[in-house]
Amino acid sequence: MLKGIPPVISPQLMKALLEMGHGDEILLADGNYPCHSSGIQVVRLDGHGIPEILDAVLMFLPLDTFVESNVIFMDNGLNEKPKIWEKYEYVLKKSEEDYRIERMERFKFYERAKNVFCVIASSETELYANIILKKGVVIY
Repeated sequence: MLKGIPPVISPQLMKALLEMGHGDEILLADGNYPCHSSGIQVVRLDGHGIPEILDAVLMFLPLDTFVESNVIFMDNGLNEKPKIWEKYEYVLKKSEEDYRIERMERFKFYERAKNVFCVIASSETELYANIILKKGVVIY
């Protein structure tokens, strides 16, 4: 263990975050998402929910401010937002990142997710809880 790194950030996840470049995307996937069938690198964070993971990841991952949207929520196709989105918005606001949310229809989301750098497999039980983050640049 190291100082200042939340326990939810595993060595494998930290390595993936460090290897990502500007514009790469990472998918935080709920427990129902078909993580291993895509052939993309999967980091398992069993026992953790996405809000907790999102909070920890945003401590290290800057969001891309050169694009129209840098956070993508999987839309459920209904006229109501999934309840978990309120938690995401709270975490995003707290992070002080310049976030821009896009809602994406489920099958378009799956297509987009085929090109992510990495999938984080969580134990999130909420439906339509999947979220993609686009990495920005680190400014010192």
